[in-house]
Amino acid sequence: MTAALQEVCAEVLRRVTPSPEERRRVLRLADELRRRVEEEAEREGLEAEVRVEGSVAKETWLSGEPEVDLFMRVPPSLPREAFGGACLRAARRATAGSRQVERFAEHPYLESWVDGVRVNIVPCYRVGRGQWRSATDRTPFHTDYVRPLLDRRLSGEVRLLKRFMKGVGVYGAEIRTGGFSGYLCELLTIHHGSFTDVVRSAADWRRGHVIDPKGHYGGREKEARKLFEEPLVVVDPVDRGRNVASAVREDRLGEFVAAARAFLAGPDLRFFYPPEPPILGKEELVRALGERGSAYVFVRFGRVDAVPDVLWGQLYRSLRSLRNMLRRSDFAVLRDAAWSDEGNLNLFIFEVGDRLLPPVKRHLGPPVEKREECERFLGKHLGAGGTLSGPWVEGDRWVVEIRRKHTDVVELLRERLRGGGRRAGVAGLLSKSVADSFEVLVNEEALGLYGSNPEFARFFTRYLRGRPGWLY
Repeated sequence: MTAALQEVCAEVLRRVTPSPEERRRVLRLADELRRRVEEEAEREGLEAEVRVEGSVAKETWLSGEPEVDLFMRVPPSLPREAFGGACLRAARRATAGSRQVERFAEHPYLESWVDGVRVNIVPCYRVGRGQWRSATDRTPFHTDYVRPLLDRRLSGEVRLLKRFMKGVGVYGAEIRTGGFSGYLCELLTIHHGSFTDVVRSAADWRRGHVIDPKGHYGGREKEARKLFEEPLVVVDPVDRGRNVASAVREDRLGEFVAAARAFLAGPDLRFFYPPEPPILGKEELVRALGERGSAYVFVRFGRVDAVPDVLWGQLYRSLRSLRNMLRRSDFAVLRDAAWSDEGNLNLFIFEVGDRLLPPVKRHLGPPVEKREECERFLGKHLGAGGTLSGPWVEGDRWVVEIRRKHTDVVELLRERLRGGGRRAGVAGLLSKSVADSFEVLVNEEALGLYGSNPEFARFFTRYLRGRPGWLY
């Protein structure tokens, strides 16, 4: 390890390691909440084993960012409906007086904030290994696998990796991010032995890279690649049929590999704590948009009643459909994005080369040698109202110039989104909000939105700059 690398890691480790006082406070809070949940579960008549899981149980949380995960392990005989009934009632009473939000992943769970700490109370089934009845049943086995393998040094190495991933923007397995989970960070660190060894290994990763900590596929990597088609494969030590890295999108994997290479070449704190570019003022924004010469089109709509993972899944799916629809109509989509405050504002953003296209469109027909196709082509275009010129033979093909159906990207979006946009591929939960509230804005027309929403302004500033913070 070079002196510069060692110095940077030492400074980051100092920042991310909880003080003895913070450690005692968080562990005491976790134990008190565990006891409360047990008591309330008993009042509900639930035979529940309540355990502290996650980063607090494994002591890998970052200083100032504790998150207490409490799992209520109930008998397999309990119907799934009880997760949203008796289990949630017990969780609500255990954290009474705090802010509470009911969340939903595969099933309902409660998120609350107690003494400034985020607390998740999650029901799961108390089953044997491999007898999973819900996705959360594995979590206690993950904790039991990781804890004996982590000493104080390795816990610090996990914290370094988590902070690095947060800094380069690839931490978080939720759909919005599509990155690396905390458990995945722990497995990578344990497998490689240190943060720097994870980074050195990652610098050479390619798509389809396989890590199998327990050797479930012992020398049969091709079998694992066939079973798991994701860009990165890390076989779960407690379940050979699960890829811990299944949430990692290809772009997030690429960003991590690129950041790892850059960090090794020039260690710097900016990889862990990237500078936040100043938000562009309105005049700067107008100038930046004007310099590009393209058109930024914003589709704005209101609240969608869905939990974040479902919301983001539908946003990304709808974005892909709308992008393809625009391209089929010959609009050059240079970049696109979805953004949401997960409340009352949702946006699709498209940068297109030109807002307006010429009315005429060149359309290639079949090669002259294909007689039947040529007859159909000529029958369709000869004398048709939409034919502006031709058909004529150019080289070995028929060619015709036709009238383009859509010449304005804004009008195309307004037409296709009217009524909710289901035929254009807008996902079901979004369509009602789109039908009720959508509007399409172009370039400076979005200045009011930009000026009234600092979070969106921050996002769009980063989006316009286009490069990750560690490249500044």
